[in-house]
Amino acid sequence: MCSSDLLAGRVDIDLSCEPLGTSKDGEPVYLADIWPTLQEVRDAMQSALKPEVFRKLYKDFAAQNPKWNEIPSSTGNVYEWDRKSTYIQEPPFFENFSLTPGSIKPITGARALGIFGDSVTTDHISPAGAIKKSSAAGKFLTENGVEFADFNSYGSRRGNDRIMTRGTFANVRIKNLMLGGEEGGNTIGADGQKTSIYDASVAYQAKGTPLIVIAGQEYGTGSSRDWAAKGTNLLGVKVVVAQSFERIHRSNLVGMGVLPLQFKDGTTAQTLKLDGTETYDIVGLDANLKPQQDLTLQITRKNGAVENVPVRCRIDTPIEIDYYQHGGILPYVLRQLIAKA
Repeated sequence: MCSSDLLAGRVDIDLSCEPLGTSKDGEPVYLADIWPTLQEVRDAMQSALKPEVFRKLYKDFAAQNPKWNEIPSSTGNVYEWDRKSTYIQEPPFFENFSLTPGSIKPITGARALGIFGDSVTTDHISPAGAIKKSSAAGKFLTENGVEFADFNSYGSRRGNDRIMTRGTFANVRIKNLMLGGEEGGNTIGADGQKTSIYDASVAYQAKGTPLIVIAGQEYGTGSSRDWAAKGTNLLGVKVVVAQSFERIHRSNLVGMGVLPLQFKDGTTAQTLKLDGTETYDIVGLDANLKPQQDLTLQITRKNGAVENVPVRCRIDTPIEIDYYQHGGILPYVLRQLIAKA
């Protein structure tokens, strides 16, 4: 509902030709009659943008807010990270950084971290709302001395990868088909038991096992939430295979070094009867990779049966090939800056 509908008191109105109401003289009043002119808008903006107003409001900001000055902070040219902080931590994206980019090579022995349906949004992937006490992030906060009343939200703690990684795929409404469509951020772990997606990820990464996420149509729809791709990367997910991708999230996955693959029409997790017990290989992935090249998703089932499924690589441009080879856009840009220094 727009403001004009509110003025009219109803929504079934054609504002171009029907009056909003009547004046005190009984004359019809149309939207065009009350719509401000461009000059009136400019005059209103100028009246609000007077420098003296800002000087009056903000010149004594520090003196008016003594608690702001009481917040302890580090000094010097380099920020001193507080290892005990549950709000801000040093980002881990440059750990083990090398001046030499990696190589593009096949992904082998991957296991499914989650199998999802259609319209999985970035909020499903990386929620911004309240942190449940029983969630992986909630347990982490409790272990670090944070009371439940002070948990705040995922959005408020987006500066801490330890929280945000634990929150990835932790939305209470996300449905993992590996658990029959059960809601919540759980999955089947390497031991075949139900566990949180975060804990399963930690166990798999300890063994050096790459992870894969499988989804339906419109994967990553919604806001362009950066942590939906960052958290996916930090969980150890190397590949996301979906029926289709939302444009920005697909780009963000590549930017974080995660390979997006798309099923051919008519192929889904359901038609393939996937349940998460399979092992996955990406065949044809090498240094000669081209944008939107066809690759093969090789599925090895629990009984040893092997099925080769054609998929399309959704790295769509040559520069994205470079990003992927470098492990994402962040190390790519850093290597470019160092090379020019």
